[in-house]
Amino acid sequence: MLVIESLADIRPSDFAAGSCVAIGKFDGLHLGHQSILDRLQIEARAEGQLAVVFTFANNPLSYLNPERCPQSLMSREQRLEAFEAAGVDVCVMVEFDAEFSAIPATEFVRDVLVERLHARHIIMGADFRFGHRGAGDGVLLRELGETHGFTAEVVEWVEDPTSGPVSSSAVRDAVLRGDVETAARMLGRSPAVRGEVVHGDARGRELGFPTANLGGTIEGLVPADGVYAGWVRIGAELLVAAISVGNNPTFTPNEQSRVEAFVLDFDRDLYGQRIDVRFAQRLRGTERFDSLDALLVQMHADVAQTRRLLGA
Repeated sequence: MLVIESLADIRPSDFAAGSCVAIGKFDGLHLGHQSILDRLQIEARAEGQLAVVFTFANNPLSYLNPERCPQSLMSREQRLEAFEAAGVDVCVMVEFDAEFSAIPATEFVRDVLVERLHARHIIMGADFRFGHRGAGDGVLLRELGETHGFTAEVVEWVEDPTSGPVSSSAVRDAVLRGDVETAARMLGRSPAVRGEVVHGDARGRELGFPTANLGGTIEGLVPADGVYAGWVRIGAELLVAAISVGNNPTFTPNEQSRVEAFVLDFDRDLYGQRIDVRFAQRLRGTERFDSLDALLVQMHADVAQTRRLLGA
């Protein structure tokens, strides 16, 4: 997949045969976004055109209203990997800044989508707005299509049978309250984070539960503190794990929150490796135990419950 990071780097000659373009923020790549990408694939392949995504490296609110900007569900790298897995040929991922925000909606469509990307079909979600002050919507896009010779398509909301319309905000809220099962339904996959395994305080190993501790920058949105059943992906392997998010209220109640995964039936060294931690179900919140024996009893129970839930 070709990645283009600025408008100046778009070479119109690369798109001379025409393209099908999906525009949006695409934070989380949830089922609504996936429905847009499915339509992108169908239209692009039917016409023999490039499947192009136009999106942003940052949430527009990080420039427009930083105090209201939410945490991202996925890192830039995670989103690019997901686009490639979905069959996207070209991803234009630009920074939303003062210069970009000033482009009027009509000029964005004419100068960028039509003249540079040679868009023949443009797809967006029903809630997306484009151009200066968000003036562009599906109605305007269809009108401009008649003027500039492309067809426009607005993909309606995808509904979750329990939670209602699927959106990045709904997924984010579910993850942040620890409801990873609801988040998984809206995402079409388990929510996940990724990071490098670093040395911890080795307390888990001393207790018979050696954990892989994620350090540095963690990609993805970390769910609410608690203990979860889930998986760890190490290369091509997907292994069942009991996962702790938070500090250790029994030993270090003032410590910074962290992600630790106890991989079941596993004894290899993971230090320095980047791993994915995927959350299937929240088992309980974090607790402070009055004794080491009580903590160990609960840890064994967490692992046993993880085995039952995930068939390990």
